[in-house]
Amino acid sequence: MTQALSESLVTLGACTGRLDGTEHTKVVVYEPSGRGLDVEDWAARFRPELMRSLRTQGAVLVRGAVDSPELLHAVGARIGGELLSYTERSTPRTQVSSRVYTSTEYPRNQTIAQHNESAYSDGYPHWLFFACGKAAETGGETPLADSRAVLDRLPAGLVTRFREKGVLYTRTFREGMGLTWQESFQTEDRQTVEAYCRAHGIECAWTGEGLRTRHRRPALIADPVSGREIWFNQAHLFHTSNLPAATRAALAELFDEEDMPRGARYGDGAAIPDGDMELVREAYDETMHVFPWAEGDLLMVNNLLVSHGRKPYTGDREILVAMAGKGGDGDAG
Repeated sequence: MTQALSESLVTLGACTGRLDGTEHTKVVVYEPSGRGLDVEDWAARFRPELMRSLRTQGAVLVRGAVDSPELLHAVGARIGGELLSYTERSTPRTQVSSRVYTSTEYPRNQTIAQHNESAYSDGYPHWLFFACGKAAETGGETPLADSRAVLDRLPAGLVTRFREKGVLYTRTFREGMGLTWQESFQTEDRQTVEAYCRAHGIECAWTGEGLRTRHRRPALIADPVSGREIWFNQAHLFHTSNLPAATRAALAELFDEEDMPRGARYGDGAAIPDGDMELVREAYDETMHVFPWAEGDLLMVNNLLVSHGRKPYTGDREILVAMAGKGGDGDAG
């Protein structure tokens, strides 16, 4: 790892087939060549090469490189610049140290659908840095899928609808139903929430149980480097079809659609058919790359080009994450 990166990398292709003669999702992998690697120094010296890989392939995996939250913070800052706080939260996490968090804390038997981090927000990060503190006994992988390949797999009519209309995200915060508004916005002050919503184009209204929000975001964006269009939204994750059938039916008996904990519609307010969301999930499945975690692994992801998720697992698992490059404006190096 002290030699030039171009001399030591191994490129892994997709593990789920090919699309139009090209590999779906690639991960550039580095294996340490000996003991005593100073990964922070290494990341600083070879940042241009790493950033070229992130800009083109979208993901870089360094085996056995990071053994603490502090080192993850240092390496992430060296490569991505100032790290970000996790704001406008949609999933439960714990802050481990300064701007280093646990990955989403969902029950181990659940799958977390593929998603580009915070694509529902106008403050999404450009760069993600994951570190494996403890690998699961079985499962627990973090699948990756190239957002360009996902877009290429989707029917033209579906893409046109989403391009023209965007996505309307809705959330209803109440006790006992996912995150509270206090957890999501990291404040107890209603005026602070209202000010945040005004600044970020979010409609909000207080209810007897908590807070209701709705806002529109594009479904596709352009890669700032290549200019190529990218599938970049969380419609399929917010959409109620992402829920287990029994859970969805139970919630539908309790709440009108606008009062569901989370929801997604086309940007003009029209309902998104379940079938459209199934086509999106199929595209993710067809372009997915899965690799096994090992303790100390460092995974760097271009959040614009590559989505991530989580497989169910057994045993204990600890994956930490840091984020940089707010709003996709991260330094491309």
